[in-house]
Formats: sequence, C-alpha cells, structure tokens
Amino acid sequence: MYKSDINLNLYKTFYDVANYGSISKTAEATYTSQPAISKSIKKLEESLDTKLFYRNSTGVELTDKGKELLYYVEKSYGSLLTAERMMVEDKYLKRGKLSIGMPSNVGTFYLFDKIVDFHNKYPNVEITIITGGTHRLIELLDSHTIDFIIDTAPINIENKEMTCKKLTRVNYSFAIKKNTNKFNYKNIKSLKDLKKLPLILPIPGTANRHALDELLIKNNVKIENVLNIHTSEMIVSAIKKELGIGYIISNVVKNDNEIEILKLKEKLPSIDIDIVYNENYLSTAPKKFINDYIDYKIR
Repeated sequence: MYKSDINLNLYKTFYDVANYGSISKTAEATYTSQPAISKSIKKLEESLDTKLFYRNSTGVELTDKGKELLYYVEKSYGSLLTAERMMVEDKYLKRGKLSIGMPSNVGTFYLFDKIVDFHNKYPNVEITIITGGTHRLIELLDSHTIDFIIDTAPINIENKEMTCKKLTRVNYSFAIKKNTNKFNYKNIKSLKDLKKLPLILPIPGTANRHALDELLIKNNVKIENVLNIHTSEMIVSAIKKELGIGYIISNVVKNDNEIEILKLKEKLPSIDIDIVYNENYLSTAPKKFINDYIDYKIR
C-alpha cells in the first residue's frame, strides 16, 4: 500500500547524499552527524524496500534504483524551489533568482551585455550562468535547476511542456589572425583557395561541421590539413596563435581587433539561436529578463 505521509526530510537527505557523493561530505555541508544521515538513508531504503546506494572507496554511489529515484527527486526539489521563488519575487525584483543555461560561445556574443545590464538594474537578483552541452542543459531545465536555455539549433526536446522558439540567425565565417604573415590570406577569395591551407574546424559529427562538410563536397573542395577543436574559445585561441584559418560563428569574433573575417564568394552556412523554457516554472525574474532583453515575449 502506498503511503500518503511522505517524509520529505528523508528525500532531502537522499538528495544531498546523491549530490555530494559522500555521507561525510554531506554531514559537513549540512551540519548533521554522519550517524543521523546514515539512519535516514537506511530508513528511506526500508520504506521503499530497495537499496539506493553502494559504498565505495571514496564515498557512495547510486544504484540503478537510486538513479531512478534521483531523477524524480531532482524534479520535485526544483519545483519546490521555483514555487518558493514565485512566492517571494515581486514585480520590482527587490530579490529573486535567475538561472540561465547556455554554451559559453553563445553567452559571450549574445547574452553577456544583456546580463550585465539586468544585473545593474536589479542588483538583488542572484544570477547563475551554467554552461554545458545541450543534452545536459535540457536535463537541468527538466529538473528546474535552470530557468531557460539559449543555444544553437537543433535542440531536441522530448518534454511536451517545454517550448522551443527561434530567436535569431547567425552566420559562420572563416577567420584569420589580422596582419599575419602566414597563409597569404589576402588572396583567399573562395573555398577552393583553402584546399591546401591549415584549417581549424569544429569536430566532425557536430551539426555545424556537417553543414560545412556538405558545402565543401558541393564545391568539390577536399581539405587536407585540419585541426579539429570542440569549443569556439579554443578555435579563437588557435587562430590567434596562427595555427590556421578558423571556422567560427561570425558574431564571436567580429569585435575582436586581433582577428579578421575572410570574405569568400560562397555563401557559408548559418545557424539559428533558440530559446527553450517551460512557462509553467518561470518566476518573475526570468520572465522579466526574457521579455525585456530578448527579442521574444512571454505572457
């Protein structure tokens, strides 16, 4: 028989131990004795009739059932935090929280100035920026750890409560260190001129690299010298170290005085920047940010 008298404290202890990965670390962080935490975990395991943790040399590790439980506890805990925020945040934002998930390259050119202005207007709102891969950001949004995601398309979402909308479109370019003596870049006018030159490209398998590879095949260009790099920040660094000609979103480098964007006759791929959110869990602060600072309106 399912019980209606759920002991939320037990689930809070479980959540903490799962996140800290150690009973001793949990005890230190929560100012609770280790025996008390162990007793709570044992009581929860007995209540659920399942083992939630394995002990290992460094602490504890979730069992498969423990991982399954954590998924639901994270969502519930996130919902409670959101509910609390909705209760305490007012329209003047004298206090509140804003948590945004995004890849760092998008944040640099698309959101950073907006975040700074928002912080100056509402200094009592605690702002958290979380970067990471799209899949991980979707998980954090689903558990209500972040309020919304700004990321490049495509963003695959399975939760029907989530909304994904296009915000803008940006273009890719080939870029090089300005005034470099290498590569004779003044004579680069088309993709064919890149065939034998060192190129710094996104790693194979990514959507942006796939679009470029298709364009190269279409123009019968077979590249020979490639350095594959995962992040835009590292591509920019490699360009400045004159390791080659980088392929990157134009907006990332257009205001960088050390880098020059090459003008090619071919039209290079573009990519959409999308916003993903769950309107049911948006409190005042994220709604205010989206409505005032992003070209998109939420009721």
